[in-house]
Amino acid sequence: MAGAALASQLWSLLDEMAENEPQAYRRFQRQQRAEAERLGAPPEPHLCLRARPTGVVGRPLFINVCGWKRVPAPKAPTDPIPVSAGPLEEVSGEGDLYSIIDIAYNPDVLQWGEENPEKMEHLIHLTLKFVEERCNLILSDLYTVESFKLKGSLETMQQRLKGRRMPTPRLGQNTKKDLTLDQLLHTMEAEDCSNVPVLLKDESVTHSKVHLIEEISSTEMPEKLNTPVYEMITVTDTNKKPLKFELKIELPKLSSVSECDLQISKDDIIIEVPEKYKLQLDLPELVDEETTTAVFNKGKRVLFITVPVAKPDP
Repeated sequence: MAGAALASQLWSLLDEMAENEPQAYRRFQRQQRAEAERLGAPPEPHLCLRARPTGVVGRPLFINVCGWKRVPAPKAPTDPIPVSAGPLEEVSGEGDLYSIIDIAYNPDVLQWGEENPEKMEHLIHLTLKFVEERCNLILSDLYTVESFKLKGSLETMQQRLKGRRMPTPRLGQNTKKDLTLDQLLHTMEAEDCSNVPVLLKDESVTHSKVHLIEEISSTEMPEKLNTPVYEMITVTDTNKKPLKFELKIELPKLSSVSECDLQISKDDIIIEVPEKYKLQLDLPELVDEETTTAVFNKGKRVLFITVPVAKPDP
């Protein structure tokens, strides 16, 4: 969906929320400010590891372990640990030759390690295994925690972590754009996003857990959702040529418009309320998604969508 269409949809949903749900609107504003502050905080150095790849003579590997609020914390101590990483780079200068990579965790994860040395040792072990898999390396079991927190400059480290998306081994990126009110603003800023976090799953002596790296987005099969009752009317001109489509969708289980995901393309509409409804409609004519409007009547729990038919190219 084009940027103008995203902006139009955002303002339509915000206007509806401000009018019908002022408390929810103010709560949404607070959430957005807090999220912007979290996402805007740069990664900070925490400790530096010195490791040695096998088969590489005289070239150590420095791993800058950083705290970054943009990386989410695990929801529970037993959950996989989200991690973000920069590229592996080789550095030479003044007779010094080494490799360097930056790894970022949520600051809470690093704080847990500071409070419990065994957890920190375990986190370092997971970090080394992650670097091995991501960079196709074999590292020696011996490592050193350096006296300094950062190898190289702070600015360069931050640029490496924020400057490119991380290619995740074996699994493709999830590029779906979900247009919930809580996520729409982030969707519009997607070009400025940093590395996509992945999950570190812990090794365990039980057979149910193994060391894996996978995307943070869920790969589970979605639950079967109900198809809502809807009605679509085609508005035509005097020559019976379609001008627009008016769609009425009954959503009795919807308590707030912020729950609704709405995606509109030139030839279809997808409406989804997580764990409640999903509706996908193929449109009989190409439409102008940038001028589409959506209004939710909270009292009747009905969503009205007006979709103008696209004008033919001259």
